[in-house]
Amino acid sequence: MNTVMEIKGVSVRFGGVQALKDVSLDIEQGQFLSLIGPNGAGKTTLLKVVFGLVKPEAAQILLTGRDITNLSIHARVRLGLAMTHQIVRPLRSMTLLDNVALAVGHGRLRKILPAVISGDRSRERQRALELLERVGIADLAGEGVSGRPLGVLKRLEVARAMALEPTILFLDEPLAGLNSVEASRLADTIAAINREGLTVVMIEHNLGEVLRVSRRLVVLDNGIKIGDGDPEVVMHDPTVRAAYVGKEIADAAA
Repeated sequence: MNTVMEIKGVSVRFGGVQALKDVSLDIEQGQFLSLIGPNGAGKTTLLKVVFGLVKPEAAQILLTGRDITNLSIHARVRLGLAMTHQIVRPLRSMTLLDNVALAVGHGRLRKILPAVISGDRSRERQRALELLERVGIADLAGEGVSGRPLGVLKRLEVARAMALEPTILFLDEPLAGLNSVEASRLADTIAAINREGLTVVMIEHNLGEVLRVSRRLVVLDNGIKIGDGDPEVVMHDPTVRAAYVGKEIADAAA
């Protein structure tokens, strides 16, 4: 596989707290990588460094060989990064379809400018419908966002991120707040998207689903990388096990 992103020597300090210390990892094209660790381990901070939301003490971020360390957030998105957030914030005055169509238009701004000027958004709406189909909520395309259950909104968030046509899709706790059935179904959807070729990096606390669908684990604890590799092998590492409550690990690995 080809390396699509190189994250090198990331260190972040917030006041007197060392949030990340010399964290490095490579992400391969087509991987499904889950980034896990106890609360406060530095997982979301690492993603924010990748996206330019947090300025590190030290770091180098390469995307398909290009150094993006000092680029703006918008420039990174244009080059192929997209991220969903744990707290979803759709445009509640719009339909699900229009939420995604707007993201499609943003991702293709230069290409679709003439269509926007003319008022013809049929291409964006068609692409949006395709994305809603991929995440399993196309039947709700014309419905409003308000009042929709969290499971639907989480899927909408994934569709909006995919509308940017990313090289890597980063997911920040996509299963948080979902019941076991919804979490399992969304995990299956994400795994299917990955099998189609999109590189996925997921932060998630639901270890059962992480172990079921992920193909690689990276574990952080207190800002340090303590595990990296095959999920089953990593989760049986004594250092990784010690970072969690023992019963939690045992139940998830069973």
